[in-house]
Amino acid sequence: MTEPNGSTLPKPGSDEPRTALGTTLHAARSGPQEPPETRGRTTIADGVVEKIAGIAAREVPGIHALGGGFTRTMGAMRDRVPGGHASAGRGVKVEVGEKQTAIDLQVVVEYGVSITDIAAEVRENVIAALERMTGLEVVEVNIAVNDVHLPDEDTQETSEDRVH
Repeated sequence: MTEPNGSTLPKPGSDEPRTALGTTLHAARSGPQEPPETRGRTTIADGVVEKIAGIAAREVPGIHALGGGFTRTMGAMRDRVPGGHASAGRGVKVEVGEKQTAIDLQVVVEYGVSITDIAAEVRENVIAALERMTGLEVVEVNIAVNDVHLPDEDTQETSEDRVH
């Protein structure tokens, strides 16, 4: 006799589980035995790491801004455009691998603060935030201090912004 459905598919072995649709694939068979956190892959975009690092760096007292002079100027122009908004990743460059990341920051510090102390605080805050939020190992945080913000610069900047 022949099989009634005429199927040419191989029949599952006795150790292969069956579903209503047919044989379960071998890759799916190992899933339920594995812990949930190891099933699948998580990818974190560079932009996410940039934002976290930028926000963590700005949280440190004594950091006035992030970015070099040109970056800050272009960012200020973009912020004034209707619908534009400040970028949390401005002044941050990252390299992200599967398990590790490296960060480069460009900062402007307030006048009077210890640059070495503030750099150590920024590194500590950025590393703690990234490792806690992403699980990535931060291998280095490079900080370039591009400028020192003077207290009287605030009044000059606001007067330059006004239309004469």
